[in-house]
Amino acid sequence: MSEIVVNLLPLTPAQQERFRAAAPQAEHRFLPRMDINGGTLREGDPAGFDGATVVIGCPTRAHLSHAPGLKWLQTWSAGTDVYQRPGMLPEGCMLTSAAGAYGPAVSEHLFACLLALCKKLPQYRDEQRNHHWTDRGTVKSLRNALVLVVGAGDIGTAFAGLCKAVGARTVGLKRTVGPVPAAFDALHPISELDRWLPQADVAAFVLPHTPETVHILDEKRLKSMKPGSILLNAGRGSAVDLIPLEEVLRSGHLWGAALDVTEPEPLPPDHPLWDVENLILTPHCAGGFHLDVTLERIVDIAVENLRRYAQGEALNNRVQ
Repeated sequence: MSEIVVNLLPLTPAQQERFRAAAPQAEHRFLPRMDINGGTLREGDPAGFDGATVVIGCPTRAHLSHAPGLKWLQTWSAGTDVYQRPGMLPEGCMLTSAAGAYGPAVSEHLFACLLALCKKLPQYRDEQRNHHWTDRGTVKSLRNALVLVVGAGDIGTAFAGLCKAVGARTVGLKRTVGPVPAAFDALHPISELDRWLPQADVAAFVLPHTPETVHILDEKRLKSMKPGSILLNAGRGSAVDLIPLEEVLRSGHLWGAALDVTEPEPLPPDHPLWDVENLILTPHCAGGFHLDVTLERIVDIAVENLRRYAQGEALNNRVQ
């Protein structure tokens, strides 16, 4: 039986040719689900997935129901938790991620939010809208600040490098500690979170969704954070308990926070966090295809894995 590759990425003709060249014997179906700006396209007929043995992208459950013979799913996302739920993929289906594609986009988004919080730009924007010429007082610098990155993978390492470039000290926490990248002054196991969190001037969370990371930043840990520190979250919204977060922000315990992800998501219109002035909320837009290089990196990862698949070689970014 020949391979049928269903590709959901928004590709140029030249990029489509790269996929065909990687697996020339396969049938290729290009059915984009997102546009190049990250917007969701109208879903096509799920029958386009009939007989699919390989899917590249992030299909819905309805799509997958038309591909019972699926052998491999290559996501365009770095997180794959939704596809690891029981019954989501056929038995024995391989799963690979696009880990490594989002470092520039998400790290720059986090860094921009961090600088904006340090200099009180959200508050000054509020003053501008109210036509107020008001000095909001002292600001912060990252020079000599201790930046703690919880989840020191591709994104976390890129973010640490940006912070280090302006004079911050950087400490990373991750599940498995290996050689220390140049972006970090030190690397420790995530089990040392309670040691480092109270020392950090900035705590950036870039964690996947797992049972261990759900509300890893709970009320106790939020209140243990250094007074006047800054919280950033661009991993999964489930990492931060939003109820105590509102309290520590309004009380002035934290200088500010920036969230690109929330739980629930999207945040309900009546949620009290919308009105917290020292909080930056963005709609899970740090990644996606908003930055050209992200899609280019995803294509590179997927093309190389498709070549490996066609040649019977081990796949990169294997999750299961």
